[in-house]
Amino acid sequence: MTSRLLDSVPFLLVGVVHLLPLPGSPRATRDVARIRERARRDAEAYREGGAHALIVENFGDAPFRKDGVEPHVIALMALVVEEIRESTGLPVGVNVLRNDARAALGIAVATGASFIRVNVHVGAMVTDQGIIEGRADETLRYRALLQSE
Repeated sequence: MTSRLLDSVPFLLVGVVHLLPLPGSPRATRDVARIRERARRDAEAYREGGAHALIVENFGDAPFRKDGVEPHVIALMALVVEEIRESTGLPVGVNVLRNDARAALGIAVATGASFIRVNVHVGAMVTDQGIIEGRADETLRYRALLQSE
């Protein structure tokens, strides 16, 4: 998706849909309908503003876990990603913060999303969650297992 899109436009505008705090995060309100509505509204605004693609992140869940997220976060993000992809018609990506590449890949495959973002895929970074090491080997093996492009 991305390479074909990059060939067709002189620049690529990707809008980031920051989800409100999801249930279980410190600032969550447990209002899933509000989370979904806000995400759809933000996605539509980006589409109307000329975005070429969107990426969905659980940004409201700060402070983030260093590695994996809870299963309900994956489930809720999958619902939102699919809704946004269907309602906007734009390519949609997934970033599960802080660095859950497996969850992002699973969501992308389940929803037909076009790409994922992994904050630390290779190398290592010192972050507010501590030292995060990339695990590209795991990501690429999981992608192969899922038979995903």
